Amino acid sequence: MPTPLSNVASTVVPCPVVESLDAILPEEPLLMMGAGPVPIPAAVAKANTIVINHLGATMVKVIGQVKTMARYVFQTNSKWVLGVAGPGSAAMEMAISNLAWEGTRVLSVKNGFFSGRMAEMGRRVGARVSELDVADRSVATLDEIAEAIRRERPEIVTVVQGETSNTVWNYQLKDIAALAKAAGALVIVDAVCTLSTMPLAMDAWGIDAVITGGQKGLSSIPGVSLIAFSDAAWARVKGRTAPNAHWCLDASLAENFWHNAGYHYTAPVSGVLALHEALRLVCAETLEKRFARHLKCSVALQEGVTALGLQLYAPLACRLNSVVGIEVPAGLSPGDVCAHISRQHQVEISGSFGLPIVRIGQMGEQCREHNLFRTVHALGRTMVDLGVKVDLPAGVAALERGLSGGK
Repeated sequence: MPTPLSNVASTVVPCPVVESLDAILPEEPLLMMGAGPVPIPAAVAKANTIVINHLGATMVKVIGQVKTMARYVFQTNSKWVLGVAGPGSAAMEMAISNLAWEGTRVLSVKNGFFSGRMAEMGRRVGARVSELDVADRSVATLDEIAEAIRRERPEIVTVVQGETSNTVWNYQLKDIAALAKAAGALVIVDAVCTLSTMPLAMDAWGIDAVITGGQKGLSSIPGVSLIAFSDAAWARVKGRTAPNAHWCLDASLAENFWHNAGYHYTAPVSGVLALHEALRLVCAETLEKRFARHLKCSVALQEGVTALGLQLYAPLACRLNSVVGIEVPAGLSPGDVCAHISRQHQVEISGSFGLPIVRIGQMGEQCREHNLFRTVHALGRTMVDLGVKVDLPAGVAALERGLSGGK
């Protein structure tokens, strides 16, 4: 009779020898100042080490508090707040795949890479997607949006609040939503980089689905996200006749865990606990103070970068504060800058999908004065090292003035 160990000697694939993480990771931790993920507070990191029963009474209480705190952050009274075991893009796909299906008319306001991703997700579920293409470094006018809505008669309009890829802010989001709602369309908003970093009032602005990732403004871990549906959106979810092709992202199935304390799949317990602590810290600070901190820090960073002698990518009128885009000087590539600042100064910043820019995040824990001084100094030194003439003292001084209120 064969035993469970009888075939061990015949294994074909040899046992590998690999390095430990201690040998792979840099000796000095990198300061994460790119477009995400961001540094996480100690309370979030601690929560992420804990595992509990995903269907027990403790988790039920945790989930209840996560939903209550999320309603504050989303500024909604809707019951239909859900967590998503996946990145912000999974929350995006949950919104699209539950509200759109074969033949659904979708209008996507396309400012860049991530707004284009919502359009692609719509096409993949069979929706009839039309895109309102917006020129780089700009936003669509309300007249253009109104005309597109009249022409396409969409059932759903998708828009990003902050287009992370090119650092453009759709500052007329409230008015865009009003136009869509007046035409009878539901509104889906990508707030992955903006939720808790700048005002967004889901109920007051008439938004039907808002998605966000944990790893940006909320300063939680990557891989656990949030979504909120309005009552009107939830009625559409429950009224569809064909089931969602995405089993894991089916909101009707997710309801069983997030609202009925039942089983959908094994929840990312540690990540949900981390998200709880991240939301708790947002509530402790309050949205008003958090918005003010983000605005102050981002504007000071922009002033510091400009004083160095570098150019900001997005025009002031539609410049996103959550992620700041900086034009790379001629003769350099974004990869040159990102690699040097990481290797020599242990600061991580981001390139951007082929654009000639680097991006510095201002989301959550990135917006701390000591992080800004280190980042501006590291950016200035990197430029000097790479042969670009900048005024480093002027950049640091401008940052200081911005953070101290111009004194």
